[in-house]
Amino acid sequence: MKKPSSKIRGEIAKLQEQLKLAETREAERIGRIALKAGLGEIVIEEGELQAAFEDLAKRFRGGKTGSTGAKRAPGAGESSTPPAQNPSGAAQSGTGEA
Repeated sequence: MKKPSSKIRGEIAKLQEQLKLAETREAERIGRIALKAGLGEIVIEEGELQAAFEDLAKRFRGGKTGSTGAKRAPGAGESSTPPAQNPSGAAQSGTGEA
């Protein structure tokens, strides 16, 4: 017997809520680790930071990193000067998320 569409929609809603909670837990975990590592004090463009995280994810998945520059934000890694430090230690995204 097939399920009625209303029951399927209810199951989808429950799964979406579970996904949202799981993503929140993961984001909080990664954020805490990033802050402990000092990433909250570094001034860096969001695209460049995301590219660095993608390289890190590849590293732990067994892939090669950084050789092609694929998926990097324009201008990522092109600066010859080191980024300025943020003395307050606040996140730079402006969303309050790490």
